[in-house]
Amino acid sequence: MTGPYYKYKTYYDMVHNEKSSEIPSVKPLSEKLKLTILYGLCFLVSSHYVTIDYAKTDELYQHGYWYATLFMVPMFFVFRMRMYSAWVLSECVCIMSTLGAYPIASKPKCGQGPTVKYSKEEETSVEEYNFETVHNIDGYKCDFTATFRDAMRGWNMTVQWWLANFVYRRVPSKAWRTSVTMLVSAYWHGIHPGYYLSFMTVPVILLAEDLMIKAFRTPENEKTYDWLNWFFRMRGFEYLSMGFLLLTWNHTIRYWMASYFIVHVLCAIFISIAILCKPKRKKRENTASDASVSTEVKKEN
Repeated sequence: MTGPYYKYKTYYDMVHNEKSSEIPSVKPLSEKLKLTILYGLCFLVSSHYVTIDYAKTDELYQHGYWYATLFMVPMFFVFRMRMYSAWVLSECVCIMSTLGAYPIASKPKCGQGPTVKYSKEEETSVEEYNFETVHNIDGYKCDFTATFRDAMRGWNMTVQWWLANFVYRRVPSKAWRTSVTMLVSAYWHGIHPGYYLSFMTVPVILLAEDLMIKAFRTPENEKTYDWLNWFFRMRGFEYLSMGFLLLTWNHTIRYWMASYFIVHVLCAIFISIAILCKPKRKKRENTASDASVSTEVKKEN
């Protein structure tokens, strides 16, 4: 399965739409095909030079620490080009069959479908449609958005919607929502240990990112901070992708161990720094608040 996820209601609406042939699909299809060709060519060229099998050999680890660690950078590029091309191509199939086509006036959302009621009788008279319901990948958001959390929302978007609505929001404890959701997502992918190792690292990365943002990101430094955050969150995705590709416990742990568990270590450092700096920031805020209160009291007196 490559996605996208869609509800039975979406399928039902497609099957029972007697005038689906009148829905304009050539333009959205051509736009998606352009992306498919771009991603497909990138995958074919890059996969010729970089393969995951190399990470399973002793040769990779004989070239030194940085060579082995930085191998995940081109490997993740190959991986995401493969996934992007597959997901966009699957969207093309949906578009050709008019699956997920709804009037723009109904304000359809990814995975959910229409969010505003509309008249079935007036459906075919509306000329503007979109296929946002089956929109499954936002390559730009995945590659260039600043935070790990936002980048995840652009990856396998319809499944993300399902996980958010049917798993995340149903977990009673807010503290465990992300971990439980990642565990279900790992099981959805399969039973290979690499999936679980990668997915269960996600909550740690998100915690580190959230704490660092609260501790250090300000309106004055947001551009510089966002660039740095983007740099580190990309390394996080690359690191986790090795679990997806190597799959087995031994191969994944061997590679992570060769990198000295670099992302896990960085997360531990970031969490520690953010926790140490957070109380000082609160103290300054409280001091400023007390000062303003005392000033107001003096004025009243």
